[in-house]
Amino acid sequence: MEHHIVKVLSVTPVTHDVRRYKVAKPNGYKFVPGQATEVAINKPGWEDQRRPFTFTGLNDWDHLEFTIKSYPERSGVTGQLALLQPGDELILHDVWGAIHYKGEGVFIAGGAGVTPFIAIFRQLQQEGRLGNNTLICSNKSVGDIILKEEFEQMLGNRFINTLTREKAAGYDHHAIDTVYLKEKVKHFDQHFYICGPDQMVADLKATVAALAGKDALITVEL
Repeated sequence: MEHHIVKVLSVTPVTHDVRRYKVAKPNGYKFVPGQATEVAINKPGWEDQRRPFTFTGLNDWDHLEFTIKSYPERSGVTGQLALLQPGDELILHDVWGAIHYKGEGVFIAGGAGVTPFIAIFRQLQQEGRLGNNTLICSNKSVGDIILKEEFEQMLGNRFINTLTREKAAGYDHHAIDTVYLKEKVKHFDQHFYICGPDQMVADLKATVAALAGKDALITVEL
């Protein structure tokens, strides 16, 4: 199994618990926007602790980028990632992932589940193909929204945010369910891309399938 040891070039805060990791890019390294790799930290005791993270940069960049939410309370890999400094090293493994762009549609993300969509939308923007794609994000609070300004610039009013634990002016306060989707989505004969916590993905896949019928076009991470 192929692996690469790469240096961390920079670590930048994105939200209170999300960081952007700029990482050296191995020669010839390629991926499809939306795909991921298993990442480990090249430090004693952590080399075999692999976790999947999505590439959020683009293939034509001279570096790789990951946008990762940390959970320090779990004393795991993401907590250790939050401590990394430029010059530290990561171990990258095979590229994989089922989520990639298949056509215009509705992207639905729960929290850090938006990360596979970052590279997809950046690629579409670069190619002038944002079209009528819509991104619906569910977060606990305004402070949890990842890359809010960038998505607003790309999508305008097709970037829709709903908050589950906070009421704030200009934001919906509703679970993404049948009622909410009927309100926000004009038609269901289009692609749906869903990523987030496992239970949310399972529930929304069933909900969208029921709304779209037997011809539902649904992509989730397997």
